[in-house]
Amino acid sequence: MDLVAVLGGFAVGAIVGMTGVGGGSLMTPLLLSVFKLNPAVAIGTDLWFAAITKSSGSLAHHQHGHVDYRITGLMLAGSIPAAVGTVALMHFTGVTKGWASALTLSLGIALLLTAVTVAFKKTWHSVALRLQRWTPEHRKPLLTVLAGLVLGVLVSLSSIGAGAIGATLILFLYPQLDAKRLVGTDIAHAVPLTLVAGIGHATLGHVEWGLLGALLVGSIPGIWLGAQLTRKMPERLVRTLLCGSLVAAGLKVIH
Repeated sequence: MDLVAVLGGFAVGAIVGMTGVGGGSLMTPLLLSVFKLNPAVAIGTDLWFAAITKSSGSLAHHQHGHVDYRITGLMLAGSIPAAVGTVALMHFTGVTKGWASALTLSLGIALLLTAVTVAFKKTWHSVALRLQRWTPEHRKPLLTVLAGLVLGVLVSLSSIGAGAIGATLILFLYPQLDAKRLVGTDIAHAVPLTLVAGIGHATLGHVEWGLLGALLVGSIPGIWLGAQLTRKMPERLVRTLLCGSLVAAGLKVIH
């Protein structure tokens, strides 16, 4: 087993445990820069990493009653067909240089969006409350499905977005939702979405299974340690370092 991969999984797990930000925005740049995978394989491998690592979190939130299944269902009604359609289009057209460019650009944009989402996390709630006057209740189901559709395409193209971006979209539509239920609902939506997109990429041969196993071995103790360190590390410092890393990775990918 590759020790570097185990240590990489441990590092990503620790940061996820400290910040709560999904591993996709951290793992895919690692797979590109350290393990030199091509973008398609990095994205497919990361989708499986996300689906597996978030499954236990989703189960825990379900047991504590922190999942709003109505919102989760509406999101999945948009995201699953979008993910299937995106991967099917890749199947029918073939993974050409054009697709490689699209995947790389989507990855860079998703990293930058995640950085903005994390940086202004505390601001989004007040913005969402002000937006409520333009989003009456009868429009929210359709808007929720559309939000899922956007996430389905973004996650399938970049492996990023099901975590921080997904939570922000839910917050914009349902600002009165309790914070625990917001997180639980977001994770419950992310697991089937990343799994479906991951299966699609696997059928294209876009998963490095041996590397995935080593990363998972490292991530499990990493997430536990990160959760313990959360109590000792200043949140502003951790988020500042994380945002800087995301911006740097996003700009590097785009260029």
